[in-house]
Parts: sequence; C-alpha cells; structure tokens
Amino acid sequence: MNTEQFANEIKASIEVTIDAHTHHGKTDDAKIRLWDRSTPYAIHPIWCGMTLLTETSLAEDVRLIGYKALLWHDILEDTDFPLPEEVEPEVKTLVEEMTFPDGFEQEKIFLWERSSIAKLMKLYDKVSNLLDAAWMPDEQWNDHVSHALQLTDFVEKTYGNLNIVKISRAVAVLKK
Repeated sequence: MNTEQFANEIKASIEVTIDAHTHHGKTDDAKIRLWDRSTPYAIHPIWCGMTLLTETSLAEDVRLIGYKALLWHDILEDTDFPLPEEVEPEVKTLVEEMTFPDGFEQEKIFLWERSSIAKLMKLYDKVSNLLDAAWMPDEQWNDHVSHALQLTDFVEKTYGNLNIVKISRAVAVLKK
C-alpha cells in the first residue's frame, strides 16, 4: 500500500469512528467526553489509534492492525453501530477482545485472559482516559491508575520501553 492509499485508509477508518460515536451512541454520554460534556467522544479512539501509529519500535503488522482496533474499540460497547463489513478478521477479534459490555470492573478481571496485543491496546485506551479524567473522583482515579500501571508493567516486559509506557508512567504520577 502506498502512502496515499494508507492515508485514505486512515481517513475512512476515522470517519467510521466519528459517525459511530456522533450519531449512534447508545446514550448521550457515549457521544461526548465527560470532562467538559461537549468534546466529541471520537477524539478518544482517534488519539489512541494515532498515538499507536507513532510507536516506531512496534512491528508494522501490530501497528496496522492495532490502529484500526483502537479507532473502533468502543464501537461495540458504546454504540449501536456495527463494525465495517470489510474489517479484517484480526482487527475484529482484537476489538472483541477489548470489549467489556459490563464495564471497567469486568475489564480489570477478564482482560488478563486476553491476548498480549489486546493488553497493549488497552494501555492506549487507559492512558487516554486518564488524560481527561478530571471528572473522576479520587477513588476512581486511583483505581484507573492502578490498572493502567499493571498494564504498563506488562507492556514494558512484553514489548519494551514504548512511548506509551513512558506516557503512562508520566500520567500516573499526576494528580488531577
């Protein structure tokens, strides 16, 4: 795939994300970020997917599957929108592995039974959530930080000292 084709693929994938979260959220809260109640929810998965694409030390196949999975990781959980029909089987599987319909408590328990790549992707998700978690009460913030740091340790042991590992450790020491 050449650069123009890849850019067009990224654009189309982002458009799916924006459409799903803007027009098909299961609730009004699923359409916005909670810290200001007006920023479109789609910035979260877009940040996750684009940040993954900048991980220069990750294998290309992980980045190419991972960015789409991150762009679409909340579609099944938070919207009434289906994944695109042409989604690659590896991306679909990864999105399904990252989906926890019963929420964060379920994720904390069952994520550890999922693939290494699902845990890697979840670290991007958790770091993004912490970046705009000003709305979280202290106990919830601490719970999310603890989970993110467990993921950070796993990702560092499995994939090395990625940028997301550094970002996670930096965010975790911040007190909102």
